[in-house]
Amino acid sequence: MSGQPHVKRTGIAAALVTGMSLPALFGCTAGTRGADGADERIITVTSTDDSCDLSADTAPAGDLVYRVINSGSRVTAFYLYDPDRLRNVGSVENVGPGLSRDLVVDLPAGTYVRTCETGGVADGSSGEFTVTGSDGQRAASGPSQDEVDRANAQYEAYVEDQATQLLAGTRKFVRAFVAGDDEEARRLYATTRGPLKRIQPVVESFGKLDLRIDARAADLDPGQRWTGWHRIEKELWPPSDQAAEELSASQRAVLARQLLLDTRTLHAGVRRLAFTGDEIGDGATLLLEEVAIETVPGEEEVWSHSDLYDVQANVDGARAAFEALRPLLTERDPRLERQIARRFGELETRLGRYRVGVDGFVRYDILTVDQVRQLSNAVNALAEPLSMLTAAVAR
Repeated sequence: MSGQPHVKRTGIAAALVTGMSLPALFGCTAGTRGADGADERIITVTSTDDSCDLSADTAPAGDLVYRVINSGSRVTAFYLYDPDRLRNVGSVENVGPGLSRDLVVDLPAGTYVRTCETGGVADGSSGEFTVTGSDGQRAASGPSQDEVDRANAQYEAYVEDQATQLLAGTRKFVRAFVAGDDEEARRLYATTRGPLKRIQPVVESFGKLDLRIDARAADLDPGQRWTGWHRIEKELWPPSDQAAEELSASQRAVLARQLLLDTRTLHAGVRRLAFTGDEIGDGATLLLEEVAIETVPGEEEVWSHSDLYDVQANVDGARAAFEALRPLLTERDPRLERQIARRFGELETRLGRYRVGVDGFVRYDILTVDQVRQLSNAVNALAEPLSMLTAAVAR
């Protein structure tokens, strides 16, 4: 994950499903009051179409909440950047007009850059934000290099294994698809894609390769050729409300050959990657964002309605990242470690209600609005503490 930003394919769908912003993590905001009685650990960020105003430009080190309120007419995002370490330390994206979201971070003393972006373009404003030393700030040393190396090696092995499983499964899938065995191809579709969704942030770091493998029609520019899993999905589950676009045998073969070639390229590329603890933690957060923004609103598998398979795979990938960093987190912040583990369990229990057999799920389109909302709430409940993982193990 070479530092490239995670690009969302949708706007405010997740906010429309949940109808709420994430609450601040319990205990984060207690105990620090300014002269006017306001909590110095809660910073209100008011974003408009051309400005970004903060209620304060300084705060004490430790747990902070940035309450991002979109008072403009377009989707906005808020980022905190550490210029010394050359990385984003926190962000919230896809905040729709009239909505708000909380960014909860644990920051050491230092000077950061805060930026609002509106409509996907940096036409908002940026400025410095200073985090000062605090009497309550813990003076703890970072994890040892051996601990960090073990976490990185564990996650690298996981990513390589998932890429290997994806390649093997794709070979099987394209054989059925080219042979015209649509029943078998439909049976294999969702489970074969599982490894792809477990390492989604890694795949997205390959840019154009990710688009060729996993783009939906809505992700493409006019005239851009559509290949990959979702083009095949539409062929296997042709929409009843559209004119038939059945592919010829030769067209199927071309699609299948391209998908297999791109998957081989991805497999080879993944084997050359190395990860840092920051990237592993950020990857876990991005996987939960993928669930909230893309999958829970039902925008990923619009023909097969196999979205619950994607949710499970994204959660599996986030858990793998968490487990790699868990020994470091247990040492640094055992309370956060217990909270994340508990929230994973709660989300798994929620997903278990929709299982069919050992590794199957019901079609997503049969879930009620209330069931979707409950699933969304469980995702958000995990995403909140998981967003603090990187900062907790890095400080």
